[in-house]
Amino acid sequence: MTAAPSQNPRPATRLWATPVPFDQELCGLVLDTAPRLFAVVQVCGNGRADADGWVVAWGLADGDGPTYVVGVDGQTRMTVASPERAVHLFTGQPGITARLVWLAQPAAAALDRAEAA
Repeated sequence: MTAAPSQNPRPATRLWATPVPFDQELCGLVLDTAPRLFAVVQVCGNGRADADGWVVAWGLADGDGPTYVVGVDGQTRMTVASPERAVHLFTGQPGITARLVWLAQPAAAALDRAEAA
């Protein structure tokens, strides 16, 4: 008795996923849980040709958790409920507005400092 050839046009495939190396899993975890980085920028003369702007603080926003803000002067440090609240705290001087500038979401992670640079 001889075996008949398979009628399935596709070759057999595994039913389980190929394991991902642990280092890749760690990097994926970091990317999935990374806080968002933003700057608080003050602007003078918004909408005019001679408008000027400068960074007054950097912040980390962690999802629905607290937002941490550090002023570029090194003196100001605060924890606020949201990035928008940080903007509000840097607004108030006549003729000066503040706004958020978000850095892009991270696209890669590395375990080696040289690779991350």
